[in-house]
Amino acid sequence: MVPLIEVRGLSKQFGGLAAVADLSFTVEPGSIVGLIGPNGAGKTTVFNLITGQLAPTAGEVRFNGRKITGLAPHDIARMGLVRTFQSTVLYPESSVLENVLRGCALRSRVGFWSALVGSRAAAQDGAETLARALDLLRFVELDGVRSEAARNLPYGHQKALGIAIGLATQPELMLLDEPVAGMNAEETARTARLLRRVNEGGTTIVVVEHDMSFVMGLCRTIVVMNYGRKIAEGRPDEIRNDPAVIAAYLGVDEDAAAQSA
Repeated sequence: MVPLIEVRGLSKQFGGLAAVADLSFTVEPGSIVGLIGPNGAGKTTVFNLITGQLAPTAGEVRFNGRKITGLAPHDIARMGLVRTFQSTVLYPESSVLENVLRGCALRSRVGFWSALVGSRAAAQDGAETLARALDLLRFVELDGVRSEAARNLPYGHQKALGIAIGLATQPELMLLDEPVAGMNAEETARTARLLRRVNEGGTTIVVVEHDMSFVMGLCRTIVVMNYGRKIAEGRPDEIRNDPAVIAAYLGVDEDAAAQSA
């Protein structure tokens, strides 16, 4: 089976600083993978490299076997690879429903002129898009607030809306950048349940997150970075007891970490 994502020798330098250095890992279809590491490890830079927001200094990324390095972000998104950001990237003055409809626009089958003249195809596409948007709002449990302005939603609901917008593009893979940052325990648990349902629906997930309890409970495989390099990869139980990981997070040498493990 071809991996859904292949990161091969990926590097990114900013001046003399190596933000990412010779990073390689794969993501299998249907999996939930965590990408973790201390602050400044290079995790968000990796997401930016995968999605085309940054060009790598070296290395490449393949999606479904096809090299995507060098493609524009919107072309990568159309291929089925989307991301959410640390901030809630929404249209704050628009309604919850309008936000999701904007996400659905990426998959619209109707061209500009058909939409302009109000063709039968445009009307059918509009009805199908509206039905899909409403289904997504029910899926993320926001259908009761679909007419509310996005800026008025509680923080946890704004994050759920961001996931709904991502799902509206019908992705094969979602990259989630700190999806539970700033959430309380109840909101975090609700988000974990939502992401499991997203995954069960066929969407592969890669998540960057600092909440280790969330990551360990959600992800089946975890990749650990420190100073731009991969220092460990494995199942949650393996990562939890890895001396290199303990050393990176606690700021001790690996021998001391091995003794504490």
